[in-house]
Amino acid sequence: MSFMLIAAPVAFAEDVRLFRIGTGSTAGTYYPIGALIASAISRPPGSAPCDEGGACGVDNLIATAVTSRGSFDNIEGLVSGRFDSALSQADIAAWAYRGDHVFTGKKAYPQLRAIANLYPEHVHLVVRRDLGILSVSDLRGKRVAIDRPGSGTRINTLLILNAFGIEPKDFDSVELGPEAAITALLEGEVDAAFFVVGYPSVAVTELAETGNFTIAPISGVAANQLVLTNRFYTPGAVPLGVYHGVGTIPTLLVGAQWIVMEDADEDLIYRITRAFWAESNRELLNSGHVKGRQIRLQTALDGLTVPLHSGARRYYEEAGLIEPPTVTPEPVSDAAEGSDTSSDKAAETAPVKPDAAAAASDTGTVATD
Repeated sequence: MSFMLIAAPVAFAEDVRLFRIGTGSTAGTYYPIGALIASAISRPPGSAPCDEGGACGVDNLIATAVTSRGSFDNIEGLVSGRFDSALSQADIAAWAYRGDHVFTGKKAYPQLRAIANLYPEHVHLVVRRDLGILSVSDLRGKRVAIDRPGSGTRINTLLILNAFGIEPKDFDSVELGPEAAITALLEGEVDAAFFVVGYPSVAVTELAETGNFTIAPISGVAANQLVLTNRFYTPGAVPLGVYHGVGTIPTLLVGAQWIVMEDADEDLIYRITRAFWAESNRELLNSGHVKGRQIRLQTALDGLTVPLHSGARRYYEEAGLIEPPTVTPEPVSDAAEGSDTSSDKAAETAPVKPDAAAAASDTGTVATD
Protein backbone atom coordinates (compact mmCIF):
# COMPACT_ATOMS: atom_id res chain seq x y z
CA MET A 1 0.00 0.00 0.00
CA SER A 2 2.81 2.43 0.91
CA PHE A 3 4.59 1.71 -2.36
CA MET A 4 1.46 2.40 -4.37
CA LEU A 5 0.87 5.74 -2.64
CA ILE A 6 4.43 6.84 -3.32
CA ALA A 7 4.77 5.53 -6.86
CA ALA A 8 1.45 6.74 -8.23
CA PRO A 9 2.31 10.48 -8.20
CA VAL A 10 5.62 9.78 -9.94
CA ALA A 11 3.92 7.92 -12.78
CA PHE A 12 1.29 10.66 -12.94
CA ALA A 13 3.95 13.35 -13.34
CA GLU A 14 5.72 11.44 -16.07
CA ASP A 15 2.56 11.52 -18.18
CA VAL A 16 2.47 15.32 -18.24
CA ARG A 17 4.02 17.02 -21.27
CA LEU A 18 4.98 20.72 -21.29
CA PHE A 19 4.71 22.73 -24.52
CA ARG A 20 6.29 26.20 -24.62
CA ILE A 21 5.00 28.79 -27.09
CA GLY A 22 7.31 31.72 -27.89
CA THR A 23 5.24 34.91 -28.17
CA GLY A 24 6.35 38.51 -27.71
CA SER A 25 6.03 41.46 -25.37
CA THR A 26 3.14 41.61 -22.91
CA ALA A 27 2.29 45.01 -24.46
CA GLY A 28 1.78 43.46 -27.88
CA THR A 29 -0.66 40.96 -29.37
CA TYR A 30 1.51 37.84 -29.58
CA TYR A 31 1.49 37.24 -25.85
CA PRO A 32 -2.30 37.28 -25.31
CA ILE A 33 -2.84 35.27 -28.49
CA GLY A 34 -0.18 32.79 -27.37
CA ALA A 35 -1.98 32.50 -24.03
CA LEU A 36 -5.23 31.78 -25.90
CA ILE A 37 -3.53 29.06 -27.94
CA ALA A 38 -2.06 27.57 -24.78
CA SER A 39 -5.51 27.45 -23.16
CA ALA A 40 -7.06 25.87 -26.26
CA ILE A 41 -4.56 23.02 -26.58
CA SER A 42 -3.93 22.25 -22.89
CA ARG A 43 -5.68 19.54 -20.89
CA PRO A 44 -3.89 18.93 -17.60
CA PRO A 45 -4.34 15.60 -15.81
CA GLY A 46 -7.50 15.55 -13.75
CA SER A 47 -9.37 18.04 -15.95
CA ALA A 48 -13.12 17.64 -16.21
CA PRO A 49 -14.39 16.30 -19.57
CA CYS A 50 -14.60 18.86 -22.35
CA ASP A 51 -18.37 18.44 -22.71
CA GLU A 52 -18.77 19.15 -19.00
CA GLY A 53 -16.97 22.47 -19.08
CA GLY A 54 -13.45 21.12 -18.68
CA ALA A 55 -10.38 21.72 -20.81
CA CYS A 56 -10.71 20.62 -24.45
CA GLY A 57 -7.05 20.27 -25.39
CA VAL A 58 -4.62 17.39 -25.73
CA ASP A 59 -4.70 14.90 -22.85
CA ASN A 60 -1.95 15.55 -20.27
CA LEU A 61 -0.55 18.52 -22.22
CA ILE A 62 0.23 21.77 -20.40
CA ALA A 63 1.05 24.57 -22.84
CA THR A 64 2.44 27.92 -21.72
CA ALA A 65 2.89 31.27 -23.44
CA VAL A 66 6.45 32.57 -22.96
CA THR A 67 7.39 36.21 -23.47
CA SER A 68 10.14 37.03 -25.96
CA ARG A 69 11.54 39.85 -28.06
CA GLY A 70 9.42 38.87 -31.04
CA SER A 71 9.65 36.95 -34.31
CA PHE A 72 13.41 36.92 -34.78
CA ASP A 73 13.96 35.86 -31.18
CA ASN A 74 11.21 33.24 -31.49
CA ILE A 75 12.89 31.57 -34.45
CA GLU A 76 16.21 31.46 -32.62
CA GLY A 77 14.35 30.06 -29.62
CA LEU A 78 12.83 27.30 -31.75
CA VAL A 79 16.15 26.34 -33.27
CA SER A 80 17.90 26.28 -29.88
CA GLY A 81 15.11 24.29 -28.23
CA ARG A 82 14.07 27.12 -25.91
CA PHE A 83 10.56 26.97 -27.40
CA ASP A 84 8.49 24.06 -28.70
CA SER A 85 6.51 26.30 -31.05
CA ALA A 86 6.33 30.04 -31.65
CA LEU A 87 4.52 32.89 -33.34
CA SER A 88 6.23 34.70 -36.18
CA GLN A 89 5.56 37.30 -38.79
CA ALA A 90 5.19 35.71 -42.22
CA ASP A 91 8.09 37.67 -43.68
CA ILE A 92 10.54 36.85 -40.88
CA ALA A 93 9.67 33.14 -41.08
CA ALA A 94 10.20 33.11 -44.86
CA TRP A 95 13.55 34.87 -44.66
CA ALA A 96 14.74 32.51 -41.93
CA TYR A 97 13.57 29.48 -43.91
CA ARG A 98 15.47 30.58 -47.02
CA GLY A 99 18.40 32.29 -45.33
CA ASP A 100 17.97 35.57 -47.18
CA HIS A 101 17.23 39.24 -46.52
CA VAL A 102 17.96 39.86 -42.81
CA PHE A 103 19.23 36.28 -42.58
CA THR A 104 21.67 36.69 -45.47
CA GLY A 105 25.10 35.49 -44.37
CA LYS A 106 23.55 33.61 -41.46
CA LYS A 107 22.46 30.00 -41.38
CA ALA A 108 19.19 29.22 -43.16
CA TYR A 109 16.57 27.24 -41.27
CA PRO A 110 14.84 25.00 -43.84
CA GLN A 111 13.60 22.84 -40.96
CA LEU A 112 10.97 25.45 -39.98
CA ARG A 113 7.39 24.22 -40.41
CA ALA A 114 3.95 25.78 -40.01
CA ILE A 115 0.95 24.78 -37.94
CA ALA A 116 -1.34 27.58 -39.10
CA ASN A 117 -1.77 31.09 -40.38
CA LEU A 118 -3.49 33.05 -37.61
CA TYR A 119 -4.43 36.67 -38.38
CA PRO A 120 -3.12 39.86 -40.04
CA GLU A 121 -0.93 42.26 -38.07
CA HIS A 122 -1.06 46.01 -38.66
CA VAL A 123 1.91 48.36 -38.63
CA HIS A 124 1.13 51.12 -36.12
CA LEU A 125 3.15 54.33 -36.39
CA VAL A 126 2.25 56.14 -33.16
CA VAL A 127 3.22 59.82 -33.08
CA ARG A 128 2.85 62.85 -30.83
CA ARG A 129 -0.08 64.99 -31.97
CA ASP A 130 1.71 68.29 -31.33
CA LEU A 131 4.53 67.64 -33.81
CA GLY A 132 2.49 67.60 -37.01
CA ILE A 133 3.79 64.19 -38.15
CA LEU A 134 1.37 63.34 -40.96
CA SER A 135 3.37 60.69 -42.79
CA VAL A 136 6.48 58.52 -42.57
CA SER A 137 8.42 61.23 -44.42
CA ASP A 138 7.86 63.60 -41.51
CA LEU A 139 10.03 61.42 -39.25
CA ARG A 140 13.18 63.12 -40.51
CA GLY A 141 14.94 64.78 -37.61
CA LYS A 142 12.66 63.06 -35.07
CA ARG A 143 13.39 60.64 -32.22
CA VAL A 144 11.93 57.31 -33.29
CA ALA A 145 11.64 54.11 -31.24
CA ILE A 146 12.40 51.25 -33.65
CA ASP A 147 12.20 48.35 -31.14
CA ARG A 148 15.04 46.06 -30.03
CA PRO A 149 17.31 43.80 -32.10
CA GLY A 150 15.60 40.44 -32.48
CA SER A 151 12.12 41.84 -33.07
CA GLY A 152 10.07 41.66 -36.25
CA THR A 153 8.88 45.21 -35.63
CA ARG A 154 12.44 46.55 -35.89
CA ILE A 155 13.00 44.81 -39.23
CA ASN A 156 9.70 46.08 -40.63
CA THR A 157 10.40 49.58 -39.37
CA LEU A 158 13.75 49.79 -41.13
CA LEU A 159 12.23 48.45 -44.36
CA ILE A 160 9.46 51.04 -44.26
CA LEU A 161 11.81 53.91 -43.50
CA ASN A 162 14.07 52.84 -46.34
CA ALA A 163 11.11 52.67 -48.73
CA PHE A 164 10.31 56.29 -47.89
CA GLY A 165 13.92 57.30 -48.52
CA ILE A 166 14.77 57.83 -44.86
CA GLU A 167 18.27 56.70 -43.94
CA PRO A 168 19.66 56.09 -40.41
CA LYS A 169 21.41 59.46 -40.47
CA ASP A 170 18.10 61.23 -41.09
CA PHE A 171 16.56 60.50 -37.68
CA ASP A 172 17.50 59.67 -34.11
CA SER A 173 16.86 55.93 -33.70
CA VAL A 174 16.07 54.66 -30.22
CA GLU A 175 16.22 50.93 -29.47
CA LEU A 176 13.31 50.35 -27.12
CA GLY A 177 10.92 47.46 -26.73
CA PRO A 178 7.15 48.11 -26.63
CA GLU A 179 6.85 48.68 -22.86
CA ALA A 180 9.85 51.02 -22.76
CA ALA A 181 8.66 52.83 -25.90
CA ILE A 182 5.30 53.57 -24.26
CA THR A 183 7.05 55.11 -21.26
CA ALA A 184 9.41 57.11 -23.49
CA LEU A 185 6.48 58.51 -25.49
CA LEU A 186 4.56 59.45 -22.35
CA GLU A 187 7.62 61.16 -20.86
CA GLY A 188 8.47 63.02 -24.08
CA GLU A 189 11.73 61.18 -24.64
CA VAL A 190 10.77 60.02 -28.16
CA ASP A 191 8.50 61.54 -30.80
CA ALA A 192 7.24 58.39 -32.53
CA ALA A 193 7.30 54.63 -32.22
CA PHE A 194 6.51 51.68 -34.46
CA PHE A 195 4.45 48.71 -33.25
CA VAL A 196 3.62 45.75 -35.51
CA VAL A 197 0.66 44.19 -33.75
CA GLY A 198 -2.88 43.06 -34.28
CA TYR A 199 -5.33 45.71 -33.19
CA PRO A 200 -6.36 46.67 -30.61
CA SER A 201 -2.90 46.88 -29.07
CA VAL A 202 -2.70 47.43 -25.31
CA ALA A 203 0.23 49.78 -25.87
CA VAL A 204 -1.48 51.91 -28.52
CA THR A 205 -4.76 51.97 -26.57
CA GLU A 206 -2.97 53.34 -23.52
CA LEU A 207 -1.29 56.05 -25.57
CA ALA A 208 -4.37 57.07 -27.56
CA GLU A 209 -6.49 57.45 -24.42
CA THR A 210 -4.22 60.26 -23.21
CA GLY A 211 -5.34 62.37 -26.16
CA ASN A 212 -1.73 63.31 -26.89
CA PHE A 213 -0.98 60.67 -29.52
CA THR A 214 -2.38 59.46 -32.81
CA ILE A 215 -1.45 57.05 -35.59
CA ALA A 216 0.21 58.36 -38.75
CA PRO A 217 -0.68 56.74 -42.08
CA ILE A 218 1.72 54.52 -44.00
CA SER A 219 0.48 54.97 -47.54
CA GLY A 220 1.17 56.55 -50.89
CA VAL A 221 3.65 55.75 -53.65
CA ALA A 222 6.43 54.52 -51.33
CA ALA A 223 4.09 52.17 -49.46
CA ASN A 224 2.65 50.84 -52.73
CA GLN A 225 6.14 50.16 -54.02
CA LEU A 226 7.01 48.30 -50.83
CA VAL A 227 3.96 46.08 -51.33
CA LEU A 228 5.15 45.29 -54.87
CA THR A 229 8.73 44.45 -53.84
CA ASN A 230 7.84 42.58 -50.63
CA ARG A 231 4.94 40.23 -51.23
CA PHE A 232 4.49 39.64 -47.51
CA TYR A 233 2.93 43.08 -47.10
CA THR A 234 -0.61 43.98 -48.10
CA PRO A 235 -2.34 47.36 -47.88
CA GLY A 236 -4.96 47.72 -45.20
CA ALA A 237 -6.19 50.04 -42.48
CA VAL A 238 -6.76 50.40 -38.77
CA PRO A 239 -10.54 50.92 -38.67
CA LEU A 240 -12.34 53.91 -37.22
CA GLY A 241 -13.10 53.57 -33.53
CA VAL A 242 -10.44 51.01 -32.61
CA TYR A 243 -8.49 53.66 -30.70
CA HIS A 244 -9.80 56.71 -28.87
CA GLY A 245 -9.85 59.77 -31.11
CA VAL A 246 -8.25 57.99 -34.07
CA GLY A 247 -10.03 57.66 -37.42
CA THR A 248 -9.47 55.15 -40.20
CA ILE A 249 -5.72 55.00 -40.81
CA PRO A 250 -4.23 53.35 -43.94
CA THR A 251 -1.24 51.17 -43.20
CA LEU A 252 0.50 47.90 -44.12
CA LEU A 253 -0.38 44.39 -42.97
CA VAL A 254 1.70 41.24 -42.51
CA GLY A 255 0.48 37.78 -41.48
CA ALA A 256 1.08 36.19 -38.08
CA GLN A 257 1.87 32.47 -38.24
CA TRP A 258 2.26 29.64 -35.74
CA ILE A 259 5.42 27.62 -36.43
CA VAL A 260 7.38 24.62 -35.13
CA MET A 261 10.45 22.64 -36.12
CA GLU A 262 10.29 19.80 -38.62
CA ASP A 263 11.36 17.21 -36.04
CA ALA A 264 8.49 17.99 -33.67
CA ASP A 265 6.56 14.78 -32.92
CA GLU A 266 4.10 14.22 -35.76
CA ASP A 267 1.35 12.71 -33.64
CA LEU A 268 1.63 15.44 -31.02
CA ILE A 269 1.39 18.23 -33.60
CA TYR A 270 -1.56 16.46 -35.22
CA ARG A 271 -3.38 16.28 -31.88
CA ILE A 272 -2.48 19.91 -31.05
CA THR A 273 -3.77 21.12 -34.42
CA ARG A 274 -6.98 19.10 -34.08
CA ALA A 275 -7.58 20.38 -30.54
CA PHE A 276 -6.87 23.99 -31.50
CA TRP A 277 -9.47 23.98 -34.29
CA ALA A 278 -12.08 22.02 -32.31
CA GLU A 279 -15.48 23.70 -32.32
CA SER A 280 -15.42 23.50 -28.52
CA ASN A 281 -12.61 26.11 -28.56
CA ARG A 282 -14.43 28.57 -30.83
CA GLU A 283 -15.94 30.55 -27.97
CA LEU A 284 -12.56 30.75 -26.24
CA LEU A 285 -10.98 32.33 -29.34
CA ASN A 286 -13.94 34.66 -29.92
CA SER A 287 -14.03 36.00 -26.38
CA GLY A 288 -10.35 35.92 -25.45
CA HIS A 289 -9.09 38.70 -27.75
CA VAL A 290 -10.40 40.76 -30.66
CA LYS A 291 -7.85 39.11 -32.97
CA GLY A 292 -9.03 35.71 -31.79
CA ARG A 293 -12.21 36.25 -33.80
CA GLN A 294 -10.11 36.47 -36.97
CA ILE A 295 -8.40 33.13 -36.33
CA ARG A 296 -10.43 30.84 -38.58
CA LEU A 297 -9.95 27.34 -39.94
CA GLN A 298 -10.97 28.62 -43.39
CA THR A 299 -7.89 30.89 -43.50
CA ALA A 300 -5.47 28.58 -41.67
CA LEU A 301 -3.52 27.89 -44.86
CA ASP A 302 -3.61 31.38 -46.39
CA GLY A 303 -0.23 32.93 -47.10
CA LEU A 304 1.91 30.36 -45.30
CA THR A 305 5.57 31.12 -45.92
CA VAL A 306 7.08 27.83 -44.74
CA PRO A 307 5.84 24.27 -45.45
CA LEU A 308 3.27 22.64 -43.22
CA HIS A 309 4.40 20.30 -40.48
CA SER A 310 3.42 16.73 -41.37
CA GLY A 311 1.23 16.45 -38.27
CA ALA A 312 -0.65 19.64 -39.09
CA ARG A 313 -0.99 18.57 -42.72
CA ARG A 314 -2.56 15.31 -41.61
CA TYR A 315 -5.25 17.25 -39.76
CA TYR A 316 -5.97 19.60 -42.68
CA GLU A 317 -6.32 16.61 -44.99
CA GLU A 318 -8.90 15.13 -42.62
CA ALA A 319 -10.67 18.51 -42.45
CA GLY A 320 -10.86 18.67 -46.25
CA LEU A 321 -8.68 21.74 -46.68
CA ILE A 322 -6.00 19.71 -48.46
CA GLU A 323 -6.68 16.77 -50.73
CA PRO A 324 -5.12 13.59 -49.31
CA PRO A 325 -2.31 11.84 -51.20
CA THR A 326 -3.24 9.61 -54.09
CA VAL A 327 -1.27 6.46 -54.73
CA THR A 328 -0.25 5.60 -58.28
CA PRO A 329 1.34 2.13 -58.72
CA GLU A 330 4.48 1.98 -60.79
CA PRO A 331 4.17 0.16 -64.13
CA VAL A 332 5.19 -3.49 -63.93
CA SER A 333 8.39 -4.08 -65.87
CA ASP A 334 8.98 -7.10 -68.12
CA ALA A 335 11.35 -8.51 -65.54
CA ALA A 336 8.66 -8.37 -62.90
CA GLU A 337 5.98 -10.16 -64.95
CA GLY A 338 4.52 -13.02 -63.02
CA SER A 339 6.00 -11.84 -59.76
CA ASP A 340 4.06 -10.85 -56.64
CA THR A 341 3.14 -7.20 -57.10
CA SER A 342 2.11 -6.67 -53.49
CA SER A 343 5.56 -5.32 -52.66
CA ASP A 344 5.69 -2.92 -55.60
CA LYS A 345 6.74 0.60 -54.66
CA ALA A 346 4.17 3.38 -54.95
CA ALA A 347 4.73 7.05 -55.59
CA GLU A 348 2.68 9.49 -53.59
CA THR A 349 1.55 12.89 -54.72
CA ALA A 350 -0.47 15.39 -52.77
CA PRO A 351 -2.66 17.66 -54.87
CA VAL A 352 -3.69 20.74 -52.95
CA LYS A 353 -6.63 23.04 -53.37
CA PRO A 354 -5.57 26.35 -54.99
CA ASP A 355 -6.17 28.42 -51.84
CA ALA A 356 -3.78 26.23 -49.88
CA ALA A 357 -1.00 25.85 -52.41
CA ALA A 358 1.72 27.42 -50.32
CA ALA A 359 0.85 25.35 -47.30
CA ALA A 360 1.88 22.16 -49.03
CA SER A 361 4.85 23.47 -50.95
CA ASP A 362 8.44 22.82 -49.99
CA THR A 363 9.56 26.19 -51.33
CA GLY A 364 8.24 28.45 -48.60
CA THR A 365 6.62 30.83 -51.12
CA VAL A 366 3.55 32.88 -50.36
CA ALA A 367 0.19 31.52 -51.46
CA THR A 368 -1.72 34.78 -51.33
CA ASP A 369 -0.64 38.39 -50.87
